[in-house]
Amino acid sequence: MYDKGLHDLGHGCHAWLQPDGGWGLSNSGLVTGGGVSLLVDTLFDLALTREMLAGIRPLTAANPLETLVNTHSDGDHVFGNELVGDIEIVASEAAAALMGQEEVEALAALKRLPGPRGDFVRKVFGPFEFEGITATPPTRTFRGETSLDVGGREVRLIQVGPAHTPGDTLVQVPDARLLYAGDVLFIGGTPIVWAGPVERWIAACDLMLDLPVDTIVPGHGPIGAKPDVSRMREYLLFVQREAGARFEDGLDVDAAIASIDLGEWGGLGESSRIAQNVANVYDHRDPTREPANRLDVLGKIAALEGFGDL
Repeated sequence: MYDKGLHDLGHGCHAWLQPDGGWGLSNSGLVTGGGVSLLVDTLFDLALTREMLAGIRPLTAANPLETLVNTHSDGDHVFGNELVGDIEIVASEAAAALMGQEEVEALAALKRLPGPRGDFVRKVFGPFEFEGITATPPTRTFRGETSLDVGGREVRLIQVGPAHTPGDTLVQVPDARLLYAGDVLFIGGTPIVWAGPVERWIAACDLMLDLPVDTIVPGHGPIGAKPDVSRMREYLLFVQREAGARFEDGLDVDAAIASIDLGEWGGLGESSRIAQNVANVYDHRDPTREPANRLDVLGKIAALEGFGDL
């Protein structure tokens, strides 16, 4: 177990962690240098983001926030953007395209769904308040790679999406040998392949393993290092192998999901995300197949959690 709140990582870098790292309980980061700060991600709603901004205020009072980087477009990393004030917000072009008000409204609507899917959503997203959030998109976008100056310190942004989402970005602080990975790394929880293909996420793991970093802040979970990347890479290879074999054998998605024995991976948090991960493999193996509908997949995840039938 790990503690909620601000963690000093040394070299002017910090992380704000939210145990237990499950649905919506994401992490953010702070890099200070030369009297200014860069924030990595906001949180899932305004209350959580206000709490985080208050928690880092002893640092930002002396090093005012100058830049916010959103590692990707998921709400638990961007919905608090409106609270950072008039600063530069940076994200990949692909992430920025998915950071509109419609995404806020869609999540709010999910909490009002009837039946098992709604019951599941209210269980995992019940603590978060989406009403009243104003989507605040980036003011600057990039493709591929770019570098930012944080009071004389270089911070590298490396786009590795589509993987978890279309626009995933790694935030590397070279002089601290530190990486803020966003949701390209889950520690203690099951990664979920919304965009994929899974092969690109595996390639992103290989890139992280090759970077000269010692400390890695995941999008969800405790502070980690390269062995945690290797562990998640093994899970993604498992998904690739098991779902791919069932696709080749002609099983439909539901049969594939039901037949996979998670084995050692069953102990990971949110293991029911295997439903989306299998569906994603099928989508990419057969481009003529109608892509998995997120609501339908949510129903499959809910069923694996005991809410209704698969």
